[in-house]
Amino acid sequence: MGTTATILHADLDAFYASVEQLLDPSLRGKPIAVGGGVVLAASYEAKSFGVSCGISGWRARELCPQLVFVGGHFQDYQRLGDAAIDVLNDFTPLVERISIDEAFADVAGCTHLFGSPPEIARAVRRRVRAELGLPISIGVARTKHLAKIASQVAKPDGLVVVDPETELDFLHDLPVELMWGVGPVTRARLAKIGVHTIGELAKMPGCSLERIVGRAVGARLTVLAWNRDPREIKTRHRAQSAGAQSALGKKPAEEQAFRPTLRHLADRVATRLRAKSRPGRTVTVRVRFADMHSVTRSVTLDAPISATAILAEIAEELVRVALADHPDEKTVSLLAISMSHLEQHWKLQCELPLGLEDEKLRPGSQRGMARWTADRAIDLIRDRFGWDAVGYGSVMLGLSRSVPDEFRELAEKNL
Repeated sequence: MGTTATILHADLDAFYASVEQLLDPSLRGKPIAVGGGVVLAASYEAKSFGVSCGISGWRARELCPQLVFVGGHFQDYQRLGDAAIDVLNDFTPLVERISIDEAFADVAGCTHLFGSPPEIARAVRRRVRAELGLPISIGVARTKHLAKIASQVAKPDGLVVVDPETELDFLHDLPVELMWGVGPVTRARLAKIGVHTIGELAKMPGCSLERIVGRAVGARLTVLAWNRDPREIKTRHRAQSAGAQSALGKKPAEEQAFRPTLRHLADRVATRLRAKSRPGRTVTVRVRFADMHSVTRSVTLDAPISATAILAEIAEELVRVALADHPDEKTVSLLAISMSHLEQHWKLQCELPLGLEDEKLRPGSQRGMARWTADRAIDLIRDRFGWDAVGYGSVMLGLSRSVPDEFRELAEKNL
């Protein structure tokens, strides 16, 4: 870790909603939400009423009767997000983009050209506002974790610079939910034992924290609570996983409701794996229930997979297991699939036709290879004529797209 605050975390404020207000000035100052059946993004005016990403449209209108729903302009999101990152690139080559609307930057090597890190941050904010018309918040700190927290404190449309000499005083007074890895469930568990701030978490005995969040997460939260974060800016790195998720609003926890969504998610993930020739061995699903509580289930396979049908069937079985373990949960609000343990250099290993029960799930079997061949044919058609030119019947029939595919593509991490 450096000894001076040279790490910037830049985050465009309420990005999708801000773009909509930029494109239609009549929406400025009004509570707006992008989406319809499900809120995909909300303006700060809407957030003040409790409207948040992922809640159903009817609940959002219940919280804010004057809420205006707008459709998404996805090409503009991509264009403006890229332009904001380009502003950072004008100051330093050490930029690590982590989503469409946020990035880290290390400016240690360019202060002799553009001034101190706070001056650079102010220049970035001025340019993004002047050239793009968008608000952006920036945190400046010695570590990535603290810079990201500082940018959250700076919202909306602000700048926070954390002095290395007082960083623990700054960090320990903040609410624990600002930390990476502390979601609503973990926050509630910590609140039950009287832990509300990062400082209180930092002083917890390790064994007590492990009982609440597990050994690995507990150890990570402890070091971050003391601002020990040695991670450097990574300008280029190969993804170690690929995933996709879908907010459902409120759907019954029944197979006819979740199966089409899982097939669609599997199609998105597997297509990306095949495009990069990086099949994976570990399949993980996440199921979020109506009370926002989430559970995950995973399995590691003997051979890496990238076939859509194989991934979908494995994911369906994992979701069945998750629902069977929680029989009292009757409503599902989100489903997600991810693949990890991706192969760096992959070659398909053919298998003998032994008539095994799980042969259709084995990529090297005759049935597995037939599935992969069909996928590649679909990939070629889509590459030439677009994603909607062809699809799987089990996906196209019965899938209610409360979240547009274009929004999912922007949210999914590039492989």
